[in-house]
Amino acid sequence: MIKRFIYSQKVAPYVFILPFVLVFAIFWAYPLLDSFQMSFQKVALGQESSWVGFSNYEKLLSDKVFLKALLNSFAYMLLTLVILIPFPLLFAVLINSKLMWGKEFFKASFFFPALTSVVVAGTIFRLMFGEMEGSLINSFLGLFGIDPVKFLKGQVTGFIALLALATWRWTGVNMLYFLSGLKNIPDDYYEAAAIDGASKLQQFFKITVPLLKPTSIYVVTISIYAGLAMFIESMMLWNGNNSPKNIGLTIVGYLYRQGIEKNNLGYAAAVGIVLLAITMIINVTQLSLSGMFKKEDQSS
Repeated sequence: MIKRFIYSQKVAPYVFILPFVLVFAIFWAYPLLDSFQMSFQKVALGQESSWVGFSNYEKLLSDKVFLKALLNSFAYMLLTLVILIPFPLLFAVLINSKLMWGKEFFKASFFFPALTSVVVAGTIFRLMFGEMEGSLINSFLGLFGIDPVKFLKGQVTGFIALLALATWRWTGVNMLYFLSGLKNIPDDYYEAAAIDGASKLQQFFKITVPLLKPTSIYVVTISIYAGLAMFIESMMLWNGNNSPKNIGLTIVGYLYRQGIEKNNLGYAAAVGIVLLAITMIINVTQLSLSGMFKKEDQSS
């Protein structure tokens, strides 16, 4: 009876999707609903929780440190989009070119940083961008007669170090995404365009870019999420969650500060809900503008 029930054609689809539904419900839906409830409470470990209504959200609007973290996260997200979309695309096109030699070597070289622990990478970059005269970057600048720079103590220079870490770590990953998309573009398109007299630049903008649209949208979507959710890189670069004047503080870092360091779980939950809402709004907006939600016209 049980065997017949499991192997039933009506029941089988639900059996196959049951693991996903359980994982989604236990590890995503339930924590999200619980966090949403906590955001309207004053919650701390070892203390009894109490309802405070919208007080946590009202406090966020006037919290200068939160606004600073929000601005840092937005700036980091936008700058990584500017760097980690066009450059990986160009590298992918170059590696995919028939004239390129050592393709596998360059693929492995670009992807290798992604395999490195972010803790190790952050520590190395912290030493590279150290304020001492003997640090790697200052030693290089010294060759041009430039005095040592305290990179991790300034807003602009700190972001340069942070973006350098992000570029080194994620360029190869995005490049492989674009390479996989390029493999799906038939060579016949380029051959036909070349016969018609189209230059390499025209082929890039008229063939490569339009046909890579699904891949580009995917890379932009995950890059937006990664930019807003960045935390460990900043924490390792500044050797903690307390950078000078909060120049490296992100939204997730502020959530960690409130929830873990200050044991203010209700307020931290409100920060998390705001972060989720912002991420969803940005991604849904960019997906809508890119036409992902439009239904294709079906010819009768």
